[in-house]
Amino acid sequence: MLRAAALACLAACQAHAAVQVPTLLADHMVIQREQPVHVWGKADAGEVVSASFRGETKAAAADALGQFSFYLSPGAAGGPFEMKIRGANEIVLKDVLVGDVWVVAGQSNMEWPVQWASQPEVEIAAARHPRIRLFRAMHRVSEFAFDDLWGQPWAPCAPESVAEFSAVGYHFGRFLEERLDIPIGLIQIAWGGTPIDSWTSYSAIAADSALMPALTEWAKIMRNHPAALLRYQQECRRWEAAAALAKAAHKPFTQPVPVKPLGPESPWKPGAIFNAMVMPATAYPVRGVIWYQGESNTSAERAPLYGRLFRTMIDDWRRAWNQGDLPFLFVQLAGFTAAPDSQWPELREAQRRALGVANTGMAVAIDLGERDNIHPKNKREVGRRLSLLARALVYGEHLVYSGPLFRRTTREDGALRIWFDHTGGGLMAQGGALRGFEVSGADRRWKPAAARIEGNTVLVSSPEIPAPLYVRYGWADFPDCNLYNTERLPAAPFRSE
Repeated sequence: MLRAAALACLAACQAHAAVQVPTLLADHMVIQREQPVHVWGKADAGEVVSASFRGETKAAAADALGQFSFYLSPGAAGGPFEMKIRGANEIVLKDVLVGDVWVVAGQSNMEWPVQWASQPEVEIAAARHPRIRLFRAMHRVSEFAFDDLWGQPWAPCAPESVAEFSAVGYHFGRFLEERLDIPIGLIQIAWGGTPIDSWTSYSAIAADSALMPALTEWAKIMRNHPAALLRYQQECRRWEAAAALAKAAHKPFTQPVPVKPLGPESPWKPGAIFNAMVMPATAYPVRGVIWYQGESNTSAERAPLYGRLFRTMIDDWRRAWNQGDLPFLFVQLAGFTAAPDSQWPELREAQRRALGVANTGMAVAIDLGERDNIHPKNKREVGRRLSLLARALVYGEHLVYSGPLFRRTTREDGALRIWFDHTGGGLMAQGGALRGFEVSGADRRWKPAAARIEGNTVLVSSPEIPAPLYVRYGWADFPDCNLYNTERLPAAPFRSE
């Protein structure tokens, strides 16, 4: 029996393996314009594999492990084209477009599909944009880097393909395609309820001693996992027994299902999503990233690390894609009434300060939140604001792309004057008198402040703080704040300390 198995293994090894390419290389894909066209995959060791595209053919031999990788010349936007990949077999990729490719990443507010957002019937019925192509990655975790991004294959944007796709991503792509008049590819890599730690490589976190608490916390979770799992199993048995009794007595049963504890295969494990869902995408040249995440890092334990983790993650992704300062556009968390011990304002401040990283932009969503819904439905406006950032920062349009951003304060006779960037056509208070400002002295005891607009500045003061030193704005989970520029883009919450 062992001899038969050995012979079967030998025969399998000697047989010629068909050339294989990763899931991202497929019919209907969008290739990044003006970037070398990457062709990679697997074949027999030493096998010469060629690719023909737009009248050009190049080839390379697979290495000793059967992996091949080479590049075709960059080209302008256009299509549709065919790409032929030949080795022992031939693969023909049809309906290939060349345009701009964006990664759509983050947790649930980025993953939130069109069918659950505002006006789903209207949006889905109108979603006929054949030059927008959608790829949706499946959820996976791993302790090591994968080489293939599994998911729903590329599909032209149509009612049947857009319903389950990211609403923010779809609207972002739609606004760009309409403005740029080129094909747009969207690669959705999102997973609800996940912290930034799992989107960052373990090695990048471990390289910074200031981020050790993130690894220490996970080590503690794993140390306590066996006992937590036993408790969970006991709770499940009690829940099942109680449910059976209620059913037998014909009584309603509303007891919540026990929550399974985090374990080794959890998407909360540092680096787990990066390995399985980010790394396999980095072989595919892209134009940039849009990011909406942070809700899972708002606890009192996690929020203080977010600013450093966020910057680390951006640098980590840029190293992995090897495209220099890859554009990274993100959403500041919307308003929401969170748990009493959460730190949503602090996390928003960490996001705002990440604008110090080169080639980043922040879409403010504070006014789009819903008090009791962590998933506000107006994803269209989030996508539009992200598209404004892209049009200005990536495509070089001269337009107002951001609401007012805090620059500095100056002292004036018992008051503070606040100076802003991105004032556009001027500052305005939407819906009445200006609200949302607080001031404090050196003791950091905050008091509500009277605020008025003077030109492109805001003057704030409080009779309770005769010599204010610091000011903050929109500093609450679900703040009442109403400063905008005349382009109707909201000011970002901030703290001047």
